[in-house]
Amino acid sequence: MSVAFVEPDADLLERLLPVARRIFTDTFADRYDTAAFEVFCEEMYRPGGAMSQDFGAAGIRWQVAVSGGQPVGYAKLTPLRAPAVDPQPGALELQQLYVLSDWQGRGVADRLMQWALQTAAADGVGEVYLTVFDHNERAKRFYARYGFEEAGRCTFRLGERIDDDRIWRARLPSRR
Repeated sequence: MSVAFVEPDADLLERLLPVARRIFTDTFADRYDTAAFEVFCEEMYRPGGAMSQDFGAAGIRWQVAVSGGQPVGYAKLTPLRAPAVDPQPGALELQQLYVLSDWQGRGVADRLMQWALQTAAADGVGEVYLTVFDHNERAKRFYARYGFEEAGRCTFRLGERIDDDRIWRARLPSRR
């Protein structure tokens, strides 16, 4: 089945919310207390929640992979929010890049990453940051393929659990 990569409208975002929740749940639910995880997901992925609020917000851009009319993955590029040390002015953050497990290994994540880096480069941005759970080796290998390197640490709190995350940075070629 073919995949289209599109900037979402409000209708597609509405269809993306449960998919994004499913991806996050499939990836991380076993790490956290069930009740705390459910509260987090409700705050993040419900209509009107944090993800919806980011849609259309200034400086936030989205790309959604769609197959058969349904989202199968997405990426969100934002102004830098991670606590990076001495970032270049205008640095961006690839805040989310997620793909349904059935679609992993089929080039969807690669296309979403290419979109993020090309978008940043077209804006003349010199650095793109992201955060990744320290023990997510598959994700770290993927990010390294695109020139990301560890550049710091931060924490991610969900309920009473505090995880050690890493801040990674890719330096983009200068535009001269």
